[in-house]
Amino acid sequence: MSRLALLMMRLIHRLPVRLLRAGGAALGLLLYALAVPRRRVAWANIRACFPELDHAQQARLVRATFICFAQSVLDRAVLWYGSAERLRSFVHVEGMELLDAAWGGPLILLAPHFAGMEAGGIRLSIGKPPMMTMYSNQKDPLFNQALIDGRGRFQPDGVAVSRQDGARVALRELKRGLPFYFLPDMDLGARDAIFVPFFGVPAATVTAMSRLAQITGARVMPCITRMSENGYTVTLYPAWENFPTADAAADTLRMNQFIEAQVRGMPAQYHWLHKRFKTRPPGAAPLY
Repeated sequence: MSRLALLMMRLIHRLPVRLLRAGGAALGLLLYALAVPRRRVAWANIRACFPELDHAQQARLVRATFICFAQSVLDRAVLWYGSAERLRSFVHVEGMELLDAAWGGPLILLAPHFAGMEAGGIRLSIGKPPMMTMYSNQKDPLFNQALIDGRGRFQPDGVAVSRQDGARVALRELKRGLPFYFLPDMDLGARDAIFVPFFGVPAATVTAMSRLAQITGARVMPCITRMSENGYTVTLYPAWENFPTADAAADTLRMNQFIEAQVRGMPAQYHWLHKRFKTRPPGAAPLY
């Protein structure tokens, strides 16, 4: 299946964006109908995080989440196989001068799990010195390698760090001066995590960003990628002042509050298909 899927991506990567997005919308509605376990996860997340919405509004948001997810999957055909010239027009960047000015010292790009996270990381790698990205090991070795190759195809000297490697490799490369495109907002279990609120729900959140910044002296620059009608826009924000502090819990709360504010601006583009609240505080009932 992976071989066939990758072949299809190669075949469709030259299609106009409007056709890819139309296909993604159809695929998203199909997944919404067929992927029952993931639909239940999305529903649980939306109910917990948006209790102020009525049932019909929550249902629309769940469906829109599936559509954005599927559209981002088809967009990977362009991101993994399109030319650098096409990617520059497909993914626009706001605030590149901030990244250029920060280059050369330890730097962490805070890139939450929005539908555009793939587009943002690959676009920022074009024509830049080596960077460090992260990925989750996939069960299928063929797709796993395609993921690594796709994210690093403009950076032969870049470094791809798997979540399974932990912080050891990231720490070494940050000290070496490689900017880190970091995605720290998933539930990875209780290890190295603390419970801090996310939409008012206690969320197991790794403290790695605070710890890495503390050890290496890295600056943290938020990087948010928004899906638009015709592509994506990457927005780079000024590096946070007074970060990190001596309080990793306060730092991690600041991160979650920033991400929550960004999610409220484009709720359907967040990765609600992930079990963000899988790890629960002692005595708390399961959410899924």
